[in-house]
Amino acid sequence: MKQEYEKYTSEDFGVWRILFERQIAQLPGMATDEYLEGIKRIGFTANQIPEFEQVNTVLSSYTGWKLHVVTGLIPNKEFFELLENQRFPSSTWLRRMDQLDYLEEPDMFHDVFGHVPLLTNPHLCNFLADLSRIALRFIDNSYAIELISRLYWYTVEFGLIRENGELRIYGAGILSSKGETHYSLNDTTPQRIPYDVKTILQTPYIKERFQDQYFVIESYEQLYNSVSEVERLLIEAIAEENLMHQ
Repeated sequence: MKQEYEKYTSEDFGVWRILFERQIAQLPGMATDEYLEGIKRIGFTANQIPEFEQVNTVLSSYTGWKLHVVTGLIPNKEFFELLENQRFPSSTWLRRMDQLDYLEEPDMFHDVFGHVPLLTNPHLCNFLADLSRIALRFIDNSYAIELISRLYWYTVEFGLIRENGELRIYGAGILSSKGETHYSLNDTTPQRIPYDVKTILQTPYIKERFQDQYFVIESYEQLYNSVSEVERLLIEAIAEENLMHQ
């Protein structure tokens, strides 16, 4: 599959422009500095839907990663195999004008605007690749994949980071959401919890509304360095689960 750039309509370009402009206006001071630098590195603009071939040339020069076109959500095995091989799955379709604020399934704006800028960060990329290696080891164990999905959800999708004493966003699910950008940092409702692998593995994720809790890393190095703990705690959790069902 490939991106069929010539098929994008004037509405598609309008949707990208609106989503890009309203997020890029509010993210300074809210998004991690590494994300804002990533936007500059990749060269995203409001007036041009990203061309994957161009993005891949730039992205691979930083970390070796590339975008891989998919139609939408894909099976776990295929998803983790792509990540292990430094390929980030991305759809190429954009939401309609009447869907600007909410989609059940992630579109290209989420996949590309939300994720790609931080794929220029080696520590985050290495975390993704190693987490996927662990997932593939246990790919036939649905319980293990559920726990790994929780970790992915509360870091790559909905994670916060502390930079210079201030909370900032690095999770793509927040970065691509107008409402959750403000909610995650400013609302008094959710808990903001120091990054802890064991707690995350015990915390089911939420899809239908904003999160009840966000986990805060201190650095991308901390995230990558936690991989060995992830594997150890996952093995322990699987063993405990097996004992319960004997």
